[in-house]
Amino acid sequence: MSQAKSYAAFSADKPLAPFTFDRREPRSDDVAIEILYCGVCHSDLHFARNDWGMSQYPVVPGHEIVGRVTAVGSDVSRFKAGDLVGVGCMVDSCRTCSACKDGVEQYCLEGFTMTYGSPDRQDGTLTQGGYSDSIVVSEHFVLQMPDGIDLASAAPILCAGITTYSPLKHHGVGKGHKVGIIGMGGLGHMGVKLAKALGAEVTVFTRSDAKVEEAKRNGADHVVVSSDQAQMDAVAETFDFMLDTVPVQHDLNPYLASLKYDGTHILVGLLEPIEPAIEAFNLVFKRRVVAGSLIGGIAETEELLKLCAEQNITCDIEMLDINKINEGFERMEKGDVRYRFVIDMATLKDTAA
Repeated sequence: MSQAKSYAAFSADKPLAPFTFDRREPRSDDVAIEILYCGVCHSDLHFARNDWGMSQYPVVPGHEIVGRVTAVGSDVSRFKAGDLVGVGCMVDSCRTCSACKDGVEQYCLEGFTMTYGSPDRQDGTLTQGGYSDSIVVSEHFVLQMPDGIDLASAAPILCAGITTYSPLKHHGVGKGHKVGIIGMGGLGHMGVKLAKALGAEVTVFTRSDAKVEEAKRNGADHVVVSSDQAQMDAVAETFDFMLDTVPVQHDLNPYLASLKYDGTHILVGLLEPIEPAIEAFNLVFKRRVVAGSLIGGIAETEELLKLCAEQNITCDIEMLDINKINEGFERMEKGDVRYRFVIDMATLKDTAA
């Protein structure tokens, strides 16, 4: 085993603190990675605080990982020492069920193994994530970083990017479609860029007048301030798709009314009960659909990385020293980041655990 330095949550009500732990020796199909950058996702905050009631401590968050290969197992064929690679939200699955065979490992019928906070499928130890100087991951779940991509801003593509790209691709979004992006945060700003890259006409829905110019700078064709009823009335029955990135409970009905008949409202941010309730009238009388989507498969994520490299699509980031992670959590909770923190893991080297 090798010693890994990290920052970990030790309980739901305490700040993250330095933590040293053992990473396993690479198995025959494993890739050992020196972590260079790790994005800070809102899910990290939820998990550190046990908001979903499933956290086991200590836990090292982080699932937007970019690094350099340091060693590979004897059966590894795709990677070698020195390669630049990524690791996203999952590090294993059963690999034999219909979902895994279809390349959508995130829907593994046995449940995928999360990058942190999941029992390892072979030895049962708790997986630990990317707020660390190293990680060991099975080759199948390691992503090749394409030439020319900016490594730091690419880190959030492995979660925020693929979470928005996967549903757009699955539902066939392309030229001629009108897409509404609800929310202008870490997910929303990537949704704008990717929907535009696929050829759609994009409108951002935001409750804040302050986000109007930001949305346009990120490529939105139009912006609707959703708290203005006149603006909402003006776009009734306009859109083919709504990509809803809002992570807290909110009223879906006004947005459903903005969809054309056969329109689809896709949830990628909300993991809580829908409140207030959906009015069935909004669905039945226009044959509208409410759908959900979760991250993306490994092949699809590599496809996205190549697209981002080719079209120079990046996530808007703010670099963060690891010793300021608790401050970063507080700012993220207030929405005070445009639009994703990325930890420079070089700042971990002098941290004492």
